[in-house]
Amino acid sequence: MAGSIVFEKDRGRYKVNWYHGPHKKTYAIRKYKGEYLYHPRIAQKLLARMQSDVEDGTFRIEKYTEEVPTDIIPYLWDWLDAVAPTLSPATYKDYKNSIKNYLVPFFKRYPVQLHEIQLDVLTRLLGSINRKGKGKMNVMYCLHACLDYAWRSRKIEAVPPFPKKRDYGIVEPIIRWLPEVRQMAVIDAIPKEHQPIFFWLKYHLRRPSEAMALHKEDFDGEVFTIRRGVSGGQFVDRTKTGATHIIPCHADFKPIAKAMPKTFGPYFFTNSAGRLWGSPYLWHSLDRIWKQACAKVGEDITLYPGTKHSGATQLVVEYGYNLHDVQIATDHARLESVKRYAKVEVSARKAILERRKVVPLVQTKSKGGISD
Repeated sequence: MAGSIVFEKDRGRYKVNWYHGPHKKTYAIRKYKGEYLYHPRIAQKLLARMQSDVEDGTFRIEKYTEEVPTDIIPYLWDWLDAVAPTLSPATYKDYKNSIKNYLVPFFKRYPVQLHEIQLDVLTRLLGSINRKGKGKMNVMYCLHACLDYAWRSRKIEAVPPFPKKRDYGIVEPIIRWLPEVRQMAVIDAIPKEHQPIFFWLKYHLRRPSEAMALHKEDFDGEVFTIRRGVSGGQFVDRTKTGATHIIPCHADFKPIAKAMPKTFGPYFFTNSAGRLWGSPYLWHSLDRIWKQACAKVGEDITLYPGTKHSGATQLVVEYGYNLHDVQIATDHARLESVKRYAKVEVSARKAILERRKVVPLVQTKSKGGISD
């Protein structure tokens, strides 16, 4: 089999001479995984890897001639390390999970170079991901972000086209929500000392993570500046989307805010049952309080749909707001994001349709029959 190890005295290191038939050329390979071959054992390892690739039918000379390896698997990990400081904790965790559990196993089975990843490879990858629609999209989005980085780093000529959205089998979930009377019953079942944060979620249609991370300095008595959140269980100085939201304080919440006890520390909402005085609510405690209240009044709905989804859907179903009004109220950047709140239960749709008063047809008898 082609390949021999040669010691270069002038350089004090080894190289692998490899004759590549398709190119009718002998290549001198001096690096293995980016490192020079200073020890014969490393050179032997490189030669064995090249011969193994030939036997497996996966050999590509470009894999070994590049100064920087362009194998997709090591590049994925290198990319993640490079962009980690720019990612939120939740995004980093999701990317790492996608690489470890889906991308690496696939590319071990179907080894390719960066530039060889095209639609056919991506389509096969999509079919191999054992997750539901949104989960599949998350894995593919991770790879897309990596290839975009490779393109901007001039490792590949272009980002290949990805499968179309319809190929992911994404089914939009039906929005679960509570009418206002039932939502208020849940909040009333919450101990008084914990109610303010839940009223804030109800009146301002924001994420629980934003309420947990809200600081006193983020409220001037009239408006809340939403610029913090929780990502991967960590408090961060950014929202989920990265945008800052200016939200006017609801009139019904102002007396609640005034009645809140004064506390030390930076957080606007503090958990009186927490281990430390003035400590913020954490997700598990907020979720537990909500579930306990739901159990008391016979409801079965989680915190996010019970607050934000319920409040937004109430605007459409119970108060007759149009989607543009809801978009303004929730501060969504795109109208598409609020259309789901109009996809309500059949009974709610029926109620909306029946608001229209239809004038009955007045019929009179005539010699020729019935006329209007």
